[in-house]
Amino acid sequence: MRRNFLLFALTLLVGLAAPAFAADAPASALPQVGQSAPDFRLQDQNGKWHTPADFRGHWLVLYFYPKDFTPGCTTQVCTFRDDVAKLRKAGAMVVGVSLDDVKSHADFAAKYHVPFPLLADSDKQVATAYGVLTSKMGMHYAKRTTFLIDPEGKVAKVYQDVDPEKNSAQVQSDLTTLKSSDKASS
Repeated sequence: MRRNFLLFALTLLVGLAAPAFAADAPASALPQVGQSAPDFRLQDQNGKWHTPADFRGHWLVLYFYPKDFTPGCTTQVCTFRDDVAKLRKAGAMVVGVSLDDVKSHADFAAKYHVPFPLLADSDKQVATAYGVLTSKMGMHYAKRTTFLIDPEGKVAKVYQDVDPEKNSAQVQSDLTTLKSSDKASS
């Protein structure tokens, strides 16, 4: 009898708490290919401010990730770090964004020798503008999503739910294809 009561109570508690465990829908839609990338002004791990205008004339790999020092995010930042020379040679700049603060980014960048900006979106405005803000169990974070932005500031490719280990290679491959098609249409 007591066991049945405990199971009933647990079922009731889980049922009542279920909405708190569900992921919230992003506040806005993802920018689509061909649209102008949303504007932003954020500080990097060194306290330097960045805007999309800083990257005009270059391809921009703007990747959002959930949290500094987590396994998948560490894999992703290290893969982009290891490939940054190839990406720069292809004319692309790499920038990571999460909801972590400048200090957390500074520690993360120092530990893993990150040679590109990690932007602190502590107020969640940029993650919201890019449609990647979500939450689970009351914790807000940016969904792992990458945007490849062309030199004119337009979204050229969107990668959702990416594999942190393969994302850099996907971007490099698509960058080669996109640059080839740009040359062919010129």
